Amino acid sequence: MQLSIAYINDVHGYLEPHPELFYKGGKEIIETAGGFSRIVSIIKVIRKSNTNTLLFDGGDTFHGTLPLIHSKGEAIVPILNKMGFNAMVGHWDFAYGPQQLKNIASQLNYPILGINVYGEDNSLFLPPYIIEEVEDLKIAVIGICSNIIDKTMPKQFSEGLKITDGSKELPGYIQKVKDEGANLIILLSHNGFPQDIDLLSEINGVDICLSAHTHNRLYETIKINNTIVIQCGCHGSFLGHIELNILEKKIIDFTYKLITIDSSVKPDNDIENMVVDIIKPFQNLKQEVVGQTPVILHRYNTLESTMDNLLLSAIKSLSKSDIAFSNGWRYGVPIPIGPITKWDLFNIIPMNPVVSTVQLTGNEIINMLEENLERTFSSDPMKQMGGYVKRCLGLHVKMRIENPKGYRIQQIFIGDEPLIREKTYEAAFVTMQGVPEKLGKNRLNLSIKAVDAMAEYLVQNPNFTNFYHNTFCLV
Repeated sequence: MQLSIAYINDVHGYLEPHPELFYKGGKEIIETAGGFSRIVSIIKVIRKSNTNTLLFDGGDTFHGTLPLIHSKGEAIVPILNKMGFNAMVGHWDFAYGPQQLKNIASQLNYPILGINVYGEDNSLFLPPYIIEEVEDLKIAVIGICSNIIDKTMPKQFSEGLKITDGSKELPGYIQKVKDEGANLIILLSHNGFPQDIDLLSEINGVDICLSAHTHNRLYETIKINNTIVIQCGCHGSFLGHIELNILEKKIIDFTYKLITIDSSVKPDNDIENMVVDIIKPFQNLKQEVVGQTPVILHRYNTLESTMDNLLLSAIKSLSKSDIAFSNGWRYGVPIPIGPITKWDLFNIIPMNPVVSTVQLTGNEIINMLEENLERTFSSDPMKQMGGYVKRCLGLHVKMRIENPKGYRIQQIFIGDEPLIREKTYEAAFVTMQGVPEKLGKNRLNLSIKAVDAMAEYLVQNPNFTNFYHNTFCLV
């Protein structure tokens, strides 16, 4: 028999086709990609060619755009229920608190899985696995949610929960589903590509790993310890399709394609109409032009991003601070050269948090950045707990990425002057992921939120072009 597996991950709530970043040689280009109406059309084609098709979602689904945040993730549920998913896992999906995730899960016609999410009484918060039967084949699907939910994310994500990386639990569940007659084992994981590779190099028995979290565009499968691994970019711009040839209940061959959801795909009318209804209350934001950009704004670079430099410039300027920090978020589709709308600003930071200030010593700044660099570049994949490097403005860091934990930073300059460890600096930031709560003194929430700060800044600086700062320099 042939078994098809279709897979999306890290859609981050992007319902519509949107600008996406691609590369042409050494150039960055923008093309339109994604959109659930087009994703559904591709899935229908796959199912038409093979009725033995399973569909999975790698998580980061219920958060990331304004309509989803306004509805606490619920706006997308009717669309997902029409798509015929078999299972999903999560990360940002916990953003509205564990109880709201349970509420969303109760509305879905498929499960959210997690062998590694525990309540206060040590019971599992989510079902750990499912077994699907396709013809005479038993297929087990084991889920691992992101291990950083209770470590680096805001407190409300994990209230009453504790989350592991799943490495201790997985071997037992592999044996359990085998004992229940599973012929094929799929791991659905939101730990991240480096983490999954590390995990699978140590643990036998998984046939296919559907990886997520780190937004890797894998145009070819990776084979680790006899496990086929895929990951499919982000924002719904790509869909992975594996076609397995099964003989005597074993995989004898397979093909794989990373499908770009581009403008050549005809949208599904029913899903298109549902998306239009969801977006309708926010259409006015797409017409409200607040500025211009002469460069592509995106956050697809590990060390620094043009998109976040706009955000940081705004909060630093309006707060009159020495420096500014925000989290190294990966999600948020690019903004092409040309007009910037209010909708685009919500795309940059859809939570629209208040702008805050805090006083940090030079020592605290060094320790905060060293901790962040370790969470990004740790030689132990299971200790990599962030997105990209923390976004910074007003300072320049000379660093050696290959150095061990705590010793990567060679020197920091605030403006043109070397950072002084004992000196106190005024910092602007957004969210506790920008500056952790354990650091600094005299925290103050300002009266302006991030989106309004950027809009006001663009009015005051209509010819703003300073999108490149080279904050982190490898030496």
